[in-house]
Amino acid sequence: MTARAQFDADIDAALADAPLQRALADVPAGFVAGRRRAREELPEFEPLRRVGRDIRDHALAHLDLYLEALESNATKAGSRVHWAASGDDACRIVLDICRAADARTITKSKSMVSEEIELRERLQDAEFDVVETDLGEYLVQIRNEKPSHIIAPAIHMRAEDVSDVFRRQHGHLAADRKLDTPEEMIAEARGILRDKFLAADVGITGANFLVAETGSAIIVTNEGNADLTMSLPKVHIILTSIDKVVPTFSDAWPLLRLLARSATGQAFTAYTTIVTGPRQPGDPDGPEQCHIVLLDNGRTELLASEMRPVLRCIRCGACMNHCPVYCSIGGHAYSSVYPGPIGAALSPALAGAEQAAHLAEASTFCGRCEQVCPVEIPLVSVMRQWRSLALEQPRSRRARLMLHAWARLAQHPRIYRWCAGIAARSLKWLAGSGARIRWLPLLHAWTDYRDLAAPQGGTFQQQWARRERKRAQGDRADVAAARARKSDSAP
Repeated sequence: MTARAQFDADIDAALADAPLQRALADVPAGFVAGRRRAREELPEFEPLRRVGRDIRDHALAHLDLYLEALESNATKAGSRVHWAASGDDACRIVLDICRAADARTITKSKSMVSEEIELRERLQDAEFDVVETDLGEYLVQIRNEKPSHIIAPAIHMRAEDVSDVFRRQHGHLAADRKLDTPEEMIAEARGILRDKFLAADVGITGANFLVAETGSAIIVTNEGNADLTMSLPKVHIILTSIDKVVPTFSDAWPLLRLLARSATGQAFTAYTTIVTGPRQPGDPDGPEQCHIVLLDNGRTELLASEMRPVLRCIRCGACMNHCPVYCSIGGHAYSSVYPGPIGAALSPALAGAEQAAHLAEASTFCGRCEQVCPVEIPLVSVMRQWRSLALEQPRSRRARLMLHAWARLAQHPRIYRWCAGIAARSLKWLAGSGARIRWLPLLHAWTDYRDLAAPQGGTFQQQWARRERKRAQGDRADVAAARARKSDSAP
């Protein structure tokens, strides 16, 4: 099955999944409402978005200089910087570090880059005991799933799903143990993860931002799991992508203010941790070694293309929270690490247009994603470019024939206008006395899930012609009136 055919099948499955639909129905009441409140409470929110956009654009325009500064300053602070051109390179580097540390247990905090390169699976194949410490990531790990959202990996699950998976996976649980409330479930997860934190030889985290002037990493979480992951083991590995660099802490501050408000509606995340190298003399805790693994994996090519603005992304998830398509099918249907609008814009660059350009077709182009993006990524424009590339090689003979027929029709304006007039009258007839069309022959895949506005005033060309005629008549009337006034005022 092709990637596109699989996508179509996954969409059908998601729309028919009643528990998933109930879980997705909670998104507007949570993230969307939270962002709206946070925006209203910060009068300078919109100007701050433009500041964030400009900071990201500046960093990307001079990425080579800031990466060199980051490496130099991180090395001075005691970190070791590794460069990975591909996901395989990054996995090999991390495996070598873990083997050199004679590690057995590895803890991880949430990292989309690690999901991108399937790092946990590679470590498990090498027989390391790897545990995700973010609660959502832990849940999808023990269910053998992928995250369905970039900030809420288990957003597709409801409370009863969490209780069920704990009872299946945690063999020590007594039959009468209550797991009905969030507090009870969190206590159960905490009991399991605490032992893993204490036993870990290596901790792996991502980084929200890298600061070039000091060689620091900034890591934000709401659970504090990243702090334990980086401070208790003797080796800390920071795995992130090259586009996360900002010049200074002053540049990071506006982005942090935007990140939490756009993601969860908070003024700030519960934990914002700055890491600069390993433990220093006199430090009460911290790792003996700190490694920074910088992943390219197609980002250099994207940086050099007209789609560079996608790299502004600060991984807040606001675009998918507000996307009507994502909120209808969830994240797993995309079969991509990055779902929703940002996934449709970014994944083709990372996985290749042949494998992922079809994701851009899962958009209404309503523009809500652009309206809420904290760094003003032109997501609709980028998706439109990927969609154009995908249409250059239609996926079926039927699609090729339809596009060929449309092209021939568009080359003959008189025939096109005649056909458009027939189509407009037919659609109005199908709508009957209503203003919406709820069924169309041969297009049930559209009308099964959405209706269509019925034409009310003919085709666009006909309405435009009527408007121009009225404008010309008005102009002639104005000229006649002006002449009359001039004649009346003549001596």
